[in-house]
Amino acid sequence: MSEPANKKARFASPPEVKYTQIFINNEWVNSVSGKTFPTINPSTGEKICDVQEGDKADIDIAVDAACEAFKLGGTWRTMDASKRGVLLNKLADLIERDHEYLARLETLDNGKPFKDAYNTDVVLAIKCYRYYAGWSDKIQGKTIPTDGNVFTFTRHEPVGVCAQIIPWNFPLVMQAWKLAPALCCGNTIVMKVAEQTPLTALYVAALSKEAGFPPGVINVVPGYGPTAGGALTTHPKVDKVAFTGSTEVGRIVKQAAGASNLKRVTLELGGKSPNIVLADADLDHAVETSHFALFFNQGQCCCAGSRTFVHESIYDEFVAKSIVRAKNRRVSHPENNDCEQGPQVDQEQFDKIMGLIDVGKKEGATLECGGTRVGDKGYFIAPTIFTGVTDEMRISQEEIFGPVMQIMKFSTIEEVIERANKTIYGLAASIFTQNLDNALTLAQGIRAGSIWVNCYDILEACNPFGGFKQSGNGRELGEYGLQQYTEIKCVTIKVPQKNS
Repeated sequence: MSEPANKKARFASPPEVKYTQIFINNEWVNSVSGKTFPTINPSTGEKICDVQEGDKADIDIAVDAACEAFKLGGTWRTMDASKRGVLLNKLADLIERDHEYLARLETLDNGKPFKDAYNTDVVLAIKCYRYYAGWSDKIQGKTIPTDGNVFTFTRHEPVGVCAQIIPWNFPLVMQAWKLAPALCCGNTIVMKVAEQTPLTALYVAALSKEAGFPPGVINVVPGYGPTAGGALTTHPKVDKVAFTGSTEVGRIVKQAAGASNLKRVTLELGGKSPNIVLADADLDHAVETSHFALFFNQGQCCCAGSRTFVHESIYDEFVAKSIVRAKNRRVSHPENNDCEQGPQVDQEQFDKIMGLIDVGKKEGATLECGGTRVGDKGYFIAPTIFTGVTDEMRISQEEIFGPVMQIMKFSTIEEVIERANKTIYGLAASIFTQNLDNALTLAQGIRAGSIWVNCYDILEACNPFGGFKQSGNGRELGEYGLQQYTEIKCVTIKVPQKNS
């Protein structure tokens, strides 16, 4: 495991930051209050730049712009559905044109390895825009054989003004997951981006104007959750709010939406996903994929395989191999050619993770490796593995959101199903086995929105994603994602009778 350094960095200097203001009505503006906030480079702990801080006054202006753009008879509402698809494809083209720049900007602001930003995040964002571009002119209603001399049909109409609040762990991907289906259906948007990682979202806002989206259709406001986010969730002119983040904040969002105007709500929240390795699994494949399931993106994934259950007959061998793999994981500056793991996103996350590592040790779990800071600047944490973990421990119940793996032993399928479901969450799960019957038994028994068998994190735009229980409401991606951004209108017409 290497120390964070720039000795093998791909680039001599950081990318230029081009946009730091608020994007409303296709224009760049300063905040009404004049306030700004710093965005920090997690690799160094140093300020990258200051960004305009939006709050309620700016949200009000942005919502008014979105309302104006959604007016009946306006450019956006009268645009052919196929033209919406053309615009989404143009936006994808522009992101593809600026692929390397966006990956570098994501790495600078978020801290994820450049190779992951380049090969995964930007690619998935492009694919999401293209997928929903294809859906734009295929959202269809039905004709219904209603009793009586009437003709009945349904229309799928846009919800209206959509508030979208995205997290800091996958800024480009989460922006695409929110923008693409909403725009495909003809909605207008006010997006609140995470204060930790606003830079790529603002750049994509500029690209949306270049692509030709009309003023007011896309509005992007950087700011803090309690102020800018809170103003969106309670705003009487917002028709829907879509939030990705913690379960704790998700509860606040849902309560605020209900207490204001009963706006529609979709939530993609936390997880403590079980990763189950049966005795007949391909052991080396299970070790490597389980390592990826937990440590990818510095462990900052809502669907991370953060509770690893291993059958007792292969437990010791699995643990030994996992420790070797974790110790060999390359932690370094995210632009380094050999980097597998960069820093956590900020000081708050760093402190939370280190605090839960201490809790694990105090509760009696065995620290097999890691548990320490790497380097003397930035927010780097050594890949960490605990064994001897019980279901009641905090590290087994709470979402750590960091590079901390817990490996637990089980005996039977019935036992592991019960233990896998012993959590408030239900976002994802994975199963490693060569036995199809066992795979299907577990897939049916585990209460989670995504089940992966002998793989992990297959997150394609065509596949629905979302959670059971307190992991959220509704689904994103795929055809199911369209349902969250349309209202169904039933139209019945009396057919006049003619006398013969």
